[in-house]
This record gives sequence, C-alpha cells and structure tokens, in this order.
Amino acid sequence: MTTFHQIVDPLGSLALAAVLAALPLILLFILLGVFRTKAWKAAIASLALSIVLAVVVWRMPVGQALSATAEGAFYGFFPILWILINALWIYRLTTETRWFEVLGATIRSVSGDLRILTILIAFCFGALLEALAGFGAPVAITSGMLMAAGMKPLKSAAVSLLANTAPVAFGAMGSPVIALSGVTGIPLGTLASMAGRQTPFLALIVPLLLVFLVDGRRGVRQTWPAAVVGGTVFAIVQFLTSNFFTVELTDVLAGIVAIAAVLLLLRIWKPAETMTGDGADTPVAHEHESVMTGNQTYTGLNAGGAAASGATATGAGLSTNPGPGANGKPDASTRPAPREIWMAIAPYLVIIAVFSISQIPAIKAWLTAAGGFSFSWPWLDVVGPNGKPASSQIMRFDHLKATGTLLLISGLITLALYRIRFGAGVRIYVKTLAMLRWTILTVCSVLALSFVMNLSGETGTLGVALASAGGIFALLSPVLGWIGVALTGSDTSSNSLFGQLQVTAASHAGLSPVLMAATNSSAGVLGKMLSLQNLAVAAAAVGIEGLESTLFRRLLGWSIGLLALLTVLVLLQTNVLAWMVP
Repeated sequence: MTTFHQIVDPLGSLALAAVLAALPLILLFILLGVFRTKAWKAAIASLALSIVLAVVVWRMPVGQALSATAEGAFYGFFPILWILINALWIYRLTTETRWFEVLGATIRSVSGDLRILTILIAFCFGALLEALAGFGAPVAITSGMLMAAGMKPLKSAAVSLLANTAPVAFGAMGSPVIALSGVTGIPLGTLASMAGRQTPFLALIVPLLLVFLVDGRRGVRQTWPAAVVGGTVFAIVQFLTSNFFTVELTDVLAGIVAIAAVLLLLRIWKPAETMTGDGADTPVAHEHESVMTGNQTYTGLNAGGAAASGATATGAGLSTNPGPGANGKPDASTRPAPREIWMAIAPYLVIIAVFSISQIPAIKAWLTAAGGFSFSWPWLDVVGPNGKPASSQIMRFDHLKATGTLLLISGLITLALYRIRFGAGVRIYVKTLAMLRWTILTVCSVLALSFVMNLSGETGTLGVALASAGGIFALLSPVLGWIGVALTGSDTSSNSLFGQLQVTAASHAGLSPVLMAATNSSAGVLGKMLSLQNLAVAAAAVGIEGLESTLFRRLLGWSIGLLALLTVLVLLQTNVLAWMVP
C-alpha cells in the first residue's frame, strides 16, 4: 500500500484550498439550516463531497479514502452510538413500566415549576452526567426527564442541548483537557487552570438562557434567583476545583454543590408564579387566580404567599389547577411514597454508582488492562505534514471501561431492580435499535465525514489557513475550536485535532500558547449543540427524528452569540486581563 502524505496546500493557494476544505461543512449547515433537509441525507451528501475533494484535490488514494470513511463510521458506532443506545434503553425501561409516570410525579414534587426543574435537571444534573459519562448521554437522559416533568419534546431537546455547554470542557472525568495536555505538552494543571478561568463565565449565563428558552422574559424575571444561584455556585466550584484540586472531579463537585444550593434556595424562596406545564401559549397569570391555556399552566400567588385555586375556561373546556399548598410546595397528596421515589430515580442512581465505582484507580486500571487494546485501522497509511503518522488511524477499543458498556451494566441492574424479564428487556432493546435506525445512519455518516476530512488533510488545511492570520488569530482561535466540536461532536476530539495547531499559531502570532490551547476547548463546547450527531441524539431521545434541522435553527443563534461573548473574553485575556493567564 502506498503511503499517503498529507498536503497542506494542494493548489498553490492556501486561501482557495481552505475554501474548498470548508465546502463539506458549508453544505452541511446549508442543508440543515436553509433547506431543512433530514439529518441523515445532509450528512451523506456532505460525506460524499468530502470524499470527492479528498481524492481529487488532496490526492488521497480512493482505497484509503474509503477506509477512512469506514473507520469514522466505526467510531461513530463505538463509542458514540454505543453510549446512546444503552442510555436510551435505560430510559425506555422506565417508559415501558409505570416508573416513568412516578418519575414525573417525583420530579414535580421537588418543584412544581418547570423553569426551576430546567435548572436542576438540564443544567445541574446534566453537568453531573457529563462529568461521569459525556458523549451525548446527558442530553439523552435529561431531555427524557424534562419530558417526564411535562415539557414538550422539541423544547426538551433544545434545552438539554443548550445546557450541555459549561461542563463539557471537564466532561467524562476531564477527558478533553487531559487530551489537550497530551497533544500540546502543556502541563495538565496549567491547562485546567486556564479553562477554569473561561468556562465559569458560561456557567453564569447559561441558566438564565435556559429559563428564557422555556418561558421568555417572564421566566427570567420570575426565576432569576434560582438561575443566578445555580450558575454562580457552579462557576465558583468549577473554578476552585480546576485551579486548586483535581481536574477529574471538577464537574462532579460543581454539579452536586449547585444542585444542593438551588434546593436550599427553594426552602426560603419561591417564584411568584408557578409554571406547571409546557405549551405554545404564554398566558398572563393574575393574582388570586390560576390560568390554563392549552397545557401550559401558571398559578398566581397572593400577597401572603399562598396560592388561590381556581380555573379559567379557555376554548371549549374548563381546566382546573389545584395549585401548590399554602407553603408554596406541591400538595403532599401528589408526592409519591418514599419507596416509589427511590424506585423511580433508581436507574440514575445506579448510573452514578456504576460510573463512580469505575473511576476507583484500582478498578479503572483493571478495566483498562483487561478490556482495552489498540490497533491500526486496515488499509490506511497516512503521514501528516510533520512527517509523523496520523494518530487518528490508530483505533483504541476499550470495550469494558467504555461509557456505553457501563451504561449497559447499569441497564442490566435496572432490569433486575424493576423485575423485568430478561426476554422483555431484550425486546425493549430491539425496539430501541429500531427507533434509532436513522440516528445510527446520521451519526456514522457525520463521523465518517470527520475522519475523511482529518486523514485527507482537509481539516489541516483549514486550520493552517486560520492560523496564518497572524495577530488577529486571537479572534479566530475560538472559531477554530467551535468548528472542531461542531464537526466531531466531541471536545476531546477537537482538542486532539486542533490543540497543537493552536499552540503553534499562538507562538507565531506572539500570543500565549496556554491561552489559545485552553480556548480551543472552552470555545469548542459551544459548537456541541450544533454538531449533527448531538442533534441526532437529542431528536432520537425525545422521539422527533427528522426534526434535527429545526433544532439546528433554534440553537444556531444561541451558539453564535455565546461564541461571540467568549471571544470578547479571550481578547481581553490577551491584554487587559492577561493576569488571568497562568
């Protein structure tokens, strides 16, 4: 087999080559955002274009281009789809039994307000899941929990995707920052400290945006104390842990402490109105009455803090909302018995326990030694511009300690707890696979696109072109990280792909390598909500396959807006706030 040497500038014009390298991504975004094409069709079209460009422009042998496609598809299934399939299987074990309804009642017993639940579930609990699992599992699980609480599918997916930002840089037990340290040679503690001085600013903003997404300006006006407390506590703990303790536990501690802080706040404060359901309309609730339009309900509180129960007829029917009790909490009669509460949340407690046990050093070492191996992907022989073999042609297969395998174990334990027959559990698993058929095709196609672009040199050309911008690279550095995660769906992969490039470009531009490397990770998290595989995961989790383009359009503005804010912070950290760089 002939060795393929990647070419940075195959046309003699770096700018033109960069434009061509960006075409598959441009096509992907246009098909999703403009033509509202189904995700799997958009992914396959972009993959086909990237293969043609790899062969014709970057002169990659056809056989190796096809092999890179196969490797990407395999990586899309393992570990990414392996995680999603097993996470959704656990979720469906609850929906196929009565425990899903009990879970909904349990969630509503914590707070009757859907906006408060959004902060607790999507932001705080989602951060804990991101710390333990990552790779789409938080989006899949929290969106299902929000649906159980009464939120509509599309909004549940959008909220969960937007929430999955601030914790991502330290997700999966710090994997993104650990990978970044490995490819750049910068000490892990230094990179963790720098990332911990950027992502907390996102944590301050995201809970407020989530509340706005759920209930507009009224939601922010009425529930800002919970959003501010949750975001501020998370940001402070994330900063302290990443800078002074250990990177692996950054999001674990931040998520747990933030949950505790919000729950403590709810003991002394309640929003003036309670949003108990999700609907298209947003009625105005008046004092001493409860108004329901569609299936969205608000309960107004009187001056003394007690709710008056009542109803307003809308349309052809009369809806009645009993409202919370005199203390502002849901009626005790609606709260499940303690044993039922434990059973309803058992799958999530099992997940936390299994993943926590897997991180015990001795067990983690055994899982790695007993069930992990690396191998060279067949029919690939790619050498990068630096003369070294491309690292992405080496595949690591950790079948025992893989997140998906740990979720499978959690599912089997749940099967036993819920006393579901093994045969019934298998049938539910098969139904889950059938439900995910288009999602599987989408994720495998977009990861194949990523591997073709990486191994052919298309991604490298795009990165070098951005790095050649000189002093204004501080503006482009966040964009590069954002593109990396939007393409790969993983902050870890983006750091592996662009980390060293960020350091090299920063050195040439007279910028801090530490700042630019950390920025690749911190800004990259904002592209995760737009990555096609995460859109597919979210859509599949709530049963709206085919509406990925709708999710994309709904989240595009938020993603770009947050990217712009982080870019301003990075620019300030290059000069005015240079003291923040370790």
